[in-house]
Amino acid sequence: MIKKLLGVAPKKEGDNAYSPSPVARALATDARTDWDGGLVGPPAVARGKVLVVCTEEGRMTMANGKEFVTGNHPVETFVPMLHLERAGFALEIATLTGRPVALEEWAMPEKDDVVVAYRDRWREAFGSPRSVSELVDEPLEEYVAVFLPGGHGAMLGLPESEPLGQLLHRFVDEDRFVLAICHGPAALLSTAENGGSFAFGGKAIAAFPDGMDRKTPYMGYMPGKMPWYFGERLERHGVTIVNRMATGTCHRDGKLITGDSPYAANDFGALAAEALIEASTRARP
Repeated sequence: MIKKLLGVAPKKEGDNAYSPSPVARALATDARTDWDGGLVGPPAVARGKVLVVCTEEGRMTMANGKEFVTGNHPVETFVPMLHLERAGFALEIATLTGRPVALEEWAMPEKDDVVVAYRDRWREAFGSPRSVSELVDEPLEEYVAVFLPGGHGAMLGLPESEPLGQLLHRFVDEDRFVLAICHGPAALLSTAENGGSFAFGGKAIAAFPDGMDRKTPYMGYMPGKMPWYFGERLERHGVTIVNRMATGTCHRDGKLITGDSPYAANDFGALAAEALIEASTRARP
């Protein structure tokens, strides 16, 4: 009752399912994004595709057994997509098995007309994505990058997926870009699952800090402690996380481009778009 009066009790969304408390939403979400219009690719840029690998899981079971209503964060998904498409790159949506994309609808910036309209435009594609499993053995020539959006849902299924690990290994081996934001880097762990060799050892990234994930339950962002922490697992594999707070940090380490949170979404998208334009232009005969 006291938590409810203070606005820090997670909001019940159904049987054993919870979304963030009013206080957490006020502190962690915004009605508008800082989308700045993007970088238009030069007419001569060689067009290519970016594979956007989303989660199809919308419930995270916390350490206490309660479920957090999650998925991919809409700002961390749509703002980078806007940048990439604006720069001239086609986008293709995939989930592990082809089930619809799960989104954290409670985090939609409802007063941002551009992002809301963009979400509506992609609604059909998000409802019928491709399957990662069917992409593993396909040629990658038309793809210039894979993008792993954030949201706690990125920690569900993706880190343990052998097909995704195989696909990411191919992107790395074929010298293509890997883009990941906030909790999206959790999916990098898939390359070390099922006996695979981790593909990103020695890399530095920006990501949502474990330390903040340990604190957010106290303001009701989640209904309990996290079941595990992706940052510490990445660090055990030799990854360096360059930030300790989620303030909008972006980082590039070769062809791995990362950002730490929704606050990084615009700059992360711009950094990725600029890098892809530069690489595509340089690759033209």
